[in-house]
Amino acid sequence: MNALGDTEQSPVGAIGRVTVSIPSDGPGEVLIAVRGGTEAFAAWSRTPIAKHVRVVVVDRTSARSVVVEPLPAE
Repeated sequence: MNALGDTEQSPVGAIGRVTVSIPSDGPGEVLIAVRGGTEAFAAWSRTPIAKHVRVVVVDRTSARSVVVEPLPAE
């Protein structure tokens, strides 16, 4: 951990993958590459997202909770 703590390590903008489907009315779970490893976060989305879909983090609501959107298809 750096002298400023983990506040410098925001997951916003990070790419992840849904490991527990995200319903419209509650959280799912995503794995996100942060701090040199992969960590699980509770995840919310404006629309349901299926398991295994790649997502991008658009906001952080707490230390272990994020808001995600599906990555656009290439």
